[in-house]
Amino acid sequence: MKQYRVRLANEAEQDLVDIYRYVATHDSVESADYLLDELETLCSRLSSSPQRGHVPPELERIAVTVYREVHFKPYRVVYEIIGREVFVHCVLDGRRDMQSLLERRLLR
Repeated sequence: MKQYRVRLANEAEQDLVDIYRYVATHDSVESADYLLDELETLCSRLSSSPQRGHVPPELERIAVTVYREVHFKPYRVVYEIIGREVFVHCVLDGRRDMQSLLERRLLR
């Protein structure tokens, strides 16, 4: 099986920090720890199967198909495959206005 190198953009790392802080503050540190572990595991699994994700529907509607996403509901990990590398661009709460967020973050 082919292995890909997974890299997190600075914005994606900050997304994880922000999600952790929010959950730790509004729920519990245990829940934040669990969520962070699951999201990091989801990202690391992209090293062996990045094609398993799908194009985010908000981007597909505007004919942008270079990005893919995987989920740990309600969170969405949006990434791009370039050669043998997977670039994670953002980790977002899918309950937010995804169209605006994705356009602002990915189509600048």
